[in-house]
Amino acid sequence: MGAFELERDIGRRPQDVWGVLSDVRRTPAWYDAVTRVTPLGEVTAGTGARFELHRSLPGGPAVNVVEITEFEPGERFTLASRSGPTPFTYRYSLSPSAEGLAGPAAHLGKLATVLFRNGMRTNLAALARLVEAS
Repeated sequence: MGAFELERDIGRRPQDVWGVLSDVRRTPAWYDAVTRVTPLGEVTAGTGARFELHRSLPGGPAVNVVEITEFEPGERFTLASRSGPTPFTYRYSLSPSAEGLAGPAAHLGKLATVLFRNGMRTNLAALARLVEAS
């Protein structure tokens, strides 16, 4: 299992990034492997909101039930898998400083961690393009 941290500067205010990042339903627009998000219940934001996350992985399709476990508007957002073939936790922190957006977080083997880090770098770049274009 491994964990890592990435930082990405996005040329917008943290509140602008927050609007995209914290809306789990918008994840397929910036996260390459996520093909579909289905809310599980009426609540779609805030701690306790749950979703089915459909992903296209090298080993084939995967579906995880995920839950927002930390939700501090404009500052911090954590999404953790609750069931499914690939356990993970994505923790994002927003900052108005040059530190930018950091997205640590997965519990994987060493090779998977390297591959995942590269993928997350690509995903954070897509998030930056999406937010900066709006």
